[in-house]
Amino acid sequence: MAEFIIANMAPLMFGALVLFLLFGYPVAFALAANGIVFGLIGIELGLLTPALFQALPERIFGIMANDTLLAIPFFTFMGLILERSGMAEDLLDTIGQLFGPMRGGLAYAVIFVGALLAATTGVVAASVISMGLISLPIMLRYGYDKRLASGVIAASGTLAQIIPPSLVLIIMADQLGKSVGDMYEGAMIPGLVLTALYVGYVAILSVLKPNSCPALPPEARSLRGFKLMLRVLTTLVPPLVLIFLVLGTIFLGIATPTEGGAMGAAGAMILALARKRITMKLLKQAMETTGKLSSFVVFILVGSTVFGLVFRGVNGDLWVEHLLLGLPGGQVGFLIVVNILVFVLAFFLDFFELSFIIVPLLAPVADKLGIDLVWFGVLLAVNMQTSFMHPPFGFALFYLRSVAPSSVKTTDIYWGAIPFVCIQIIMVALIIIFPNIVSYGDDAQREQQRLEKEGKAPAAIDLDSLMKQSDEEPDAQKEGAEEEKGAADLLKGLQSNDK
Repeated sequence: MAEFIIANMAPLMFGALVLFLLFGYPVAFALAANGIVFGLIGIELGLLTPALFQALPERIFGIMANDTLLAIPFFTFMGLILERSGMAEDLLDTIGQLFGPMRGGLAYAVIFVGALLAATTGVVAASVISMGLISLPIMLRYGYDKRLASGVIAASGTLAQIIPPSLVLIIMADQLGKSVGDMYEGAMIPGLVLTALYVGYVAILSVLKPNSCPALPPEARSLRGFKLMLRVLTTLVPPLVLIFLVLGTIFLGIATPTEGGAMGAAGAMILALARKRITMKLLKQAMETTGKLSSFVVFILVGSTVFGLVFRGVNGDLWVEHLLLGLPGGQVGFLIVVNILVFVLAFFLDFFELSFIIVPLLAPVADKLGIDLVWFGVLLAVNMQTSFMHPPFGFALFYLRSVAPSSVKTTDIYWGAIPFVCIQIIMVALIIIFPNIVSYGDDAQREQQRLEKEGKAPAAIDLDSLMKQSDEEPDAQKEGAEEEKGAADLLKGLQSNDK
């Protein structure tokens, strides 16, 4: 029995974790308890040494000292303040008026505003709840199909998962050991392409089923001409300035993601104060929610650190590696299996849990297969986005259900989400087929990384040694000249003796 446990410690440990999660234990405590219990069993069986647990305090303090994770509370706070500042209401009202004369105009407005909110808040709950409260009653009033209306709102809210400044991309960058700025830059084009696919779906539906998304009647369009254009400009400028403050400074290298998050939080406060929409009560609520979410992330990270330490101690990483490297099809086979696995797990786990449990196991294998980790992280982030939309456990669907009127059935919300889940799967396939969709850094940087992977990169230039070499050259020349002079004097002396 003992020999069997020693030989199969890694699969037993992983199976026990799955069992814990299926029983509904909190993820952070399930991870930590699993790690500690199997660590003690490993010590008892002589597979591990007690010194292994001595590395835990240092690792936990490493989490506390991680500057990258500071971006999470900043972006969360920014999103919660903006949710209460009335920006979503103004945007939806204005953009709805702009697209109103078109069939599907309100759906286009929701998608457009969802993308803007994603680029300013980065929080799915804030986007879905805001748009559900404001847009859903209006869409239903003007005869929109219930399934289409609920699906568009839920899907547009989940754009906050992939369009920077997304929280999942921060976690992904931390777990993959990559720059948050590179991850944001890489995710920008896929986020915009996904938005365009949503718009394309609504456009096709407006042609095939015009009654499902009618245009706004003339009496509902209160703004026209110059007044409408002025309203559009004044409404769009504040969020666009905030987007530049957050993302522009990060992409231009002026600020780190943490500093960008801090500027975004300050900008959100200024916007809310300018609109006179903020009170001490709302500020306290936003701070409490931010504190809870940040604690939630850190606790899961501590739990996954305990689990990861013991799992690697029992060679679990090698077990996963052998399991995945043996798949037929090389890189493509690995990517297909991994994406199916993540898609299925997304039915039961949210993106935080997937990022902390699955990504650390997959990243070393992807790296060994020569897959760019930033590209891999963006691919997984798009796939994990489906975890918010999966019936019946998708969080975006729960958020929408909580604010939807009673006339919208839960089955309407579920059926409305399915086409958009299919679109997200198509987006995953597009990234695999056209990998250049994920683009970050400059060409020289990417070429250098490729050469480093292939072991063909030129040796790094050591500036200190070059400086020393240049300082030593004049001395060497001086010594050479002195030696030549000494030899000439010796020759002259010999010639005079001969005479």
